[in-house]
Amino acid sequence: ARKPWLFFDACYAKHRSSYHFYSLQDAVCTLNTLQTNASALEQVRRERGHPEVQLQAMFGFLKRAGLTVEELDHLNIIHVTGTKGKGSTCAFTEQILRSYGFRTGFYSSPHLVQVRERIRVDGHPIGRDLFAKYFWEVYGRLDQTKDTHGGTMPAYFRFLTILAFHVFLQEKVDVAVIEVGLGGAYDCTNIIRKPWVCGISSLGIDHTSILGDTLEKIAWQKGGIFKPGVPAFTVKQQEAPMTVLQERAKDIGCPLSVCPELDQYQSSVSGPVRLGLAGLHQRSNASLALQLAHCWLQRRCSAGGEAAVASAEGSGGLCAAPAFEPSPRMLRGLAETEWQGRNQCLTRSSITYFLDGAHTTRSMQACVSWFSEAAAQREASATGSVVRVLLFNATGERDCVAMLKLLLPCHFDFAVFCPNITETIAACNADQQNFNVSVENMLTRCLDNQRSWRVLHGQEEEPAAELLIGSGGLPLVAERRSATLVFPCILSALQWITQGRDSVLSDPSKHVAPVKASVAAKGALLQEAANIHVLITGSLHLVGGALKHLEPSLAS
Repeated sequence: ARKPWLFFDACYAKHRSSYHFYSLQDAVCTLNTLQTNASALEQVRRERGHPEVQLQAMFGFLKRAGLTVEELDHLNIIHVTGTKGKGSTCAFTEQILRSYGFRTGFYSSPHLVQVRERIRVDGHPIGRDLFAKYFWEVYGRLDQTKDTHGGTMPAYFRFLTILAFHVFLQEKVDVAVIEVGLGGAYDCTNIIRKPWVCGISSLGIDHTSILGDTLEKIAWQKGGIFKPGVPAFTVKQQEAPMTVLQERAKDIGCPLSVCPELDQYQSSVSGPVRLGLAGLHQRSNASLALQLAHCWLQRRCSAGGEAAVASAEGSGGLCAAPAFEPSPRMLRGLAETEWQGRNQCLTRSSITYFLDGAHTTRSMQACVSWFSEAAAQREASATGSVVRVLLFNATGERDCVAMLKLLLPCHFDFAVFCPNITETIAACNADQQNFNVSVENMLTRCLDNQRSWRVLHGQEEEPAAELLIGSGGLPLVAERRSATLVFPCILSALQWITQGRDSVLSDPSKHVAPVKASVAAKGALLQEAANIHVLITGSLHLVGGALKHLEPSLAS
């Protein structure tokens, strides 16, 4: 096997502009070998009973990669968890601190188009060359030591977490905003010992097999990121989970504060606070971000910052965080925040794409509220008829029926379902490869969702649709007598929905397996419409796959 890291550093320095052997693609393909494949999932499920053992293993991987927890202490970390809105909160916080001129690091998941999006410096995904360089540095150290550690290598997310820490240390960031991957207490990011401040966004039911099936159990997991004497902030929660967070904070000795409503922040100069992210639910995320940034800035810019934090040692409990007047830089940061794939509108000619990665019932409620208002505004000023199309997919243990039921009031003319496969005929697309689930399982889920949609509309359920094999080697779906269709990939679904109106999707270099003529004929209503509004939701991976085609620059 090729082991480029053995001499990569020397070659990289000499041939940086022309070195192709250790390309970004090589790195991403190697990274994908760390994904948990289907055959290993059962072992992972067994290990869930001892999550503390898995967290402890992270310290070993960190050491093997040449890093120490003491080094992480110097990253001045802001650690954020939650069920809904933690990514947006991190994005607001990072943008605020960047508006002050600080060099920022930002680690989040999942990525939409390229894996480099997960690790950002100064608001941008790290460059292709830097990703490859840092990847081989970390991967090489881990690979060289695996034989003396039972052949173990960190799984995909754990590796990326270690890589992010390595990048932020090497790039000498002033602050690292770290989004928890899953839960909190036993998430691999929780090897952080001394964050400067912690945050918890809105809580909801998700990942029940790992985090628990009640809000109280989930709150206990999320509160696991609290650290003794480290300030923490949360948005308003339901009474039961808030009580758990309060008890967690008291037991750990963490001073916990509840954020005020955004309206309570006063800005006498600029008036109401403007947000760069759409949706009413973003207001609580923005309030949490203001508190996190304000707390971090107080410590950074105050000579007594260290003493102030130390004096809180041993304290704990719950209090209300005071509202304050945001500085002009804070207001600019909130207004300039961008976070793709969340309440995002993209208009091209007569087609408007509404993209939101909502994947829980609570986030879908927020998505429906946002889409209903945003689509209505555009339809009020539109010339001619408008056809609404839903493009949906969901993964994992999500309650698809509950999410689809929430979407009924949007009155879609078509409901289109497809798996999170970007295209059926394509070159290697390593950034979006997923070995955790088979194609057959993904398409079965789509057929189940199609059936649920019909039942929710009171339509008599028909026999299961037949799976056919198309020329691309992936299953296609036979015609169904309804306003719902299932396609084998995201590109084929988008091309059918847009009916040739989007020149980007009509690029001759984009190929998909052909659909039956009768399926193509179902697009007559779309061809006749003056405008097409498409809501793409249910999965961030679906949204990311769509953006890969709709915004080709994101893949470059």
